[in-house]
Amino acid sequence: MNRLPPATEGTAHEPTGAIRPGMLFVINSLEGGGAERVMATLVRASVDLYPRHPITLALLDRTAMAYDPPPGVNLVQLDCRGRLLPSAIALRNLVAQLRPHAVLSFLTRSNVANVIATRGRPAACIISERVNTSVHFGAGGWAGKALVRLFYGRADHVIPVSEGVADDLAQNFGVSPDHMTVIPNPVDHDAITSMVGETPVLRLARPYIVAVGRLVPSKNFAMLIEAFARSELDGDLVILGEGPLRETLERQARTLGLEGRVHLPGFVENPFAIIARSTLFALPSNAEGFPNGLVEAMACGRPVVAANCPSGPSEILLGLPRHSVTATIYCPAGTIVPPNDPSLFAAALRQVHDDPERELRGKTALEASRAFSVERTVRQYWDVIERGRPSGNPRTGNAIELQEIKR
Repeated sequence: MNRLPPATEGTAHEPTGAIRPGMLFVINSLEGGGAERVMATLVRASVDLYPRHPITLALLDRTAMAYDPPPGVNLVQLDCRGRLLPSAIALRNLVAQLRPHAVLSFLTRSNVANVIATRGRPAACIISERVNTSVHFGAGGWAGKALVRLFYGRADHVIPVSEGVADDLAQNFGVSPDHMTVIPNPVDHDAITSMVGETPVLRLARPYIVAVGRLVPSKNFAMLIEAFARSELDGDLVILGEGPLRETLERQARTLGLEGRVHLPGFVENPFAIIARSTLFALPSNAEGFPNGLVEAMACGRPVVAANCPSGPSEILLGLPRHSVTATIYCPAGTIVPPNDPSLFAAALRQVHDDPERELRGKTALEASRAFSVERTVRQYWDVIERGRPSGNPRTGNAIELQEIKR
């Protein structure tokens, strides 16, 4: 891995040696999480598929990295400390130095900084929205919503991770559908298959249902624990992840008489070995942008029970927009359930758990997950990159041709 000298806040050091104009990827950090993992996967695959074009990855904050960029990537780690204005200044300096063909960013702060940094520059500004914006910021998130409304429409192209996210941006934030391309997150089947074969760090004597995610309100694990209790299923429930609701969830499990049957092992480096040995995967969320955990569980060959939250589950399991699905629907890969209803979720858990064709559903889920392969997703991203900036875009007087950026 080629690491550039870390830059001070508001500046960026020149890379060692001449850098030809190429692609600049931007994200807040690689500390860990779904968006960070997708960025690392996208950059790694881009190096493999487009090796003749230099790629730089800029991290706005100087923090520990959970995911390492691959060899051949120029890494710039800034020191913006979670603040927007220093992020925009530092990124604008970096764009001026590298003169990339295009800048692709993930997450709100990086996206806003990207729009500011590329303003008036001959670099295409491409931003990716990873969450359902209205739900993510909630009733009190007026500042975040204002930033999205003010800046996202000024990007050359916006990549939402699901149709639900795209609809929200168009209806509530004024982003033109003509400037959006929905691209779901990639799933690295080769890596998952390799990790499934490893010995799991958690081994239980009884069959278990598994869920994965941060222990925060939007993931709705309290509803899942209640649904598990109502299902009266034998066996255990495993929730992989860490977060501020740990004590609350542990207390709830004790109150419901589930002590010793609900396991919260925290963050697990290899969740796939645990998921692959479960009876089914549960997604109880009230909000998702694109539920990585759901597709990754399908890639582990597990049937799923998913709440029909905004956004993604109905698109993944049924190929239908969320608003068209209003009831419990049993499908080849599992079941989708109206959100935040523990009784319906309990019934779905029991139905999938007791299904004599449960393993067949798991195989179907695996095959369905291949639609989200890394190679297919990365090519979709580069299709957008190659289109570049539309001619006559008011962000700058000069159109940019990116057709030379080929495989």
